[in-house]
Amino acid sequence: MARNKILLIEDEAGIRFGIQDFLRTHGFEVVWADTCRRALEVFRSEQPDAVLLDYMLPDGNALELLPRLKESDPGTPVIILTGHGSIDLAVRAIKEGAEQFLTKPVELPSLLVIMQRLLENQRIRQRQLVGKTKQARKIVNPFLGESRAIRQLAEQARRVIAAESPVLIQGETGTGKTVLAQWLHYNGPRADEAFVDLNCAGLSRDLLETELFGHEKGAFTGAATSKTGLLEVAHRGTVFLDEIGDMDMQIQPKLLTVLEEKRFRRVGEVRDRQVDIRLIAATHQDLNHLVREKKFRSDLYFRISTIPLTVPSLRDRIEDIPLLARYLLERIAADLGRSASLSPEAEKALQDYSWPGNIRELRNALERAVLLSEGEVLGRHDLRFETMSRSDQWSEGTSLTLLELEQNYISRVLQEEQGNVDRAAKRLDVPRSSLYQKIKRHHIS
Repeated sequence: MARNKILLIEDEAGIRFGIQDFLRTHGFEVVWADTCRRALEVFRSEQPDAVLLDYMLPDGNALELLPRLKESDPGTPVIILTGHGSIDLAVRAIKEGAEQFLTKPVELPSLLVIMQRLLENQRIRQRQLVGKTKQARKIVNPFLGESRAIRQLAEQARRVIAAESPVLIQGETGTGKTVLAQWLHYNGPRADEAFVDLNCAGLSRDLLETELFGHEKGAFTGAATSKTGLLEVAHRGTVFLDEIGDMDMQIQPKLLTVLEEKRFRRVGEVRDRQVDIRLIAATHQDLNHLVREKKFRSDLYFRISTIPLTVPSLRDRIEDIPLLARYLLERIAADLGRSASLSPEAEKALQDYSWPGNIRELRNALERAVLLSEGEVLGRHDLRFETMSRSDQWSEGTSLTLLELEQNYISRVLQEEQGNVDRAAKRLDVPRSSLYQKIKRHHIS
């Protein structure tokens, strides 16, 4: 992993070299500037983790520069150094957003302790920003089961867990691609940093661009303040882009630049920023097919598919279904404050069903069964779906066209969701607008 980067803003060469050597000896990467103007350029391009700022510079002072640094990135801690300290000056500096105010000559061991504490606090704030805790993350096991397919996936994932290369997770809707992405992050070398996820499906180009890269104040109508993009939030951590096959073609070359050169620009900004992320992408689509149709860039595809992992469908791991069902049922029942278990007949019915929605659909079916059943032991009838055998489903399927199969499945999901399009769209893992189009195309009432 990259070292913590410090921006040292100091015009006296002797002091600058002394602090540089000390910090580098203790494992920091140091970049520097000797004027306010140069400091802003380096700050925006290098994306430092913390700033050491001398109070008096040739073209200004710290109180003039500090607000401009905070406007660009309010989360970066700043320590001000001065040879003429006073209580009034220290109070003004803290009000402007400085974390510490130290007088020269600086005791370097004390500076090291302060720097380490500020960086640790910064990491804690980043983790709080994405709303995760390490303890909660360890609960989910993406490899639950004993089938050959899931054991093979587990072995492949453990081999690449420490790699920094991008990962492409493929698999049908509802198989658990997000869970696998979280497992890769929280068990890897970036586990103490931020995990940021974004679903690209249904997002317009403008919205996707500003969510990923952020924007500067005044970049477009309505941009009243600067916005930090998810790439900056995930600095030194992991970005998970779900349904990357839906990413707008104009955004794709910008993402490629981030992966190859570790730099990007906010919308409306003219200078590059540095960022250190690991990318994990996921899709249920055939990206090779999208590349051939010129709907996905081939260079980006080759870059993100350095490490391909495929999550098997439930149809490919039938023997795991009872174990998965018991695991999900235990959590569902606990959330609902009830007791519930599966009868042998119910487990057999679960294995006979084809699960086109995979684990997500399995969880929905179990939750519905717990809510609607009166007893604690769930039987076949409590599952409340048409329990056709796998061979019967295949026989019926071959007599229908692909459009007819899609129409039947959408109709069934809408019926099970009592006509609620929002819930049906989430279950089908498609944008609501796309589902409305399909409903209209198939004349579904």
